[in-house]
Amino acid sequence: MSGHSKWANIKRKKQANDLVRGNLFSKLSRLITIAVLEGGGTTDPENNIRLRLAIEKAHISNMPKENISRAIERGIGPDKAQLKEIIYEVFAPSGIVIVILATTDNPNRTLSEIRNHLEKHEGKLGNQGSVLYLFKKCGKIIFKKSEATEKEVLSFVEMIKAFDIDEDDNHFTVYFSFESLGKIKDYLRGLKYEIAEVDYKPNSLIELKDKVKEQKILSLVESLEELDDVQKVFTNLKIGNEHISSY
Repeated sequence: MSGHSKWANIKRKKQANDLVRGNLFSKLSRLITIAVLEGGGTTDPENNIRLRLAIEKAHISNMPKENISRAIERGIGPDKAQLKEIIYEVFAPSGIVIVILATTDNPNRTLSEIRNHLEKHEGKLGNQGSVLYLFKKCGKIIFKKSEATEKEVLSFVEMIKAFDIDEDDNHFTVYFSFESLGKIKDYLRGLKYEIAEVDYKPNSLIELKDKVKEQKILSLVESLEELDDVQKVFTNLKIGNEHISSY
């Protein structure tokens, strides 16, 4: 297991600020709507794993039920939202690479906003496939130590055939094949988890010994996260024993 996760703690503190900025609910609404659209209009969470996970994430963030209902409605009916999910691949300074997941109804606007932020932080947009091969698309599930023992988590790890597990002071983070994401209920056996979602885990990590260079990357990541169309940001930057990704 990896050791204490500094970045996870930073991200959890930052999540509270996201609520103040008011953009978190907007991002979650898009996540729910795209789950309905990509699920062929299926609005039953039990038959749409992506929707179920999006709703769970919304509940964790205390998103009101009426907001969730509106987001689902935008994915069905004659006036359903025309959202698209797009992956952007980025070369950042100091050999760091970034994967951006975005949901947008205007790809030209989103591309322009992302390029603008990259230029300000010395980043460069890559071609399709130029960065993504350096990451493994997988499932990720996080357990609170206050709600799950190490023995219970390791039992889940064995059943789901996870390929990696991280640990910090308060959480276990388990990584497993993307194909198994829809089967997690079969292996949990009543075990409570904090969040389950899609992750892009880097094949290898880069640790920047220079704190100024490290902060430059963190500033770029946070800048991208603030864009309404951006859902998640993943990088191969190592902080503590963990890679950087949106929480």
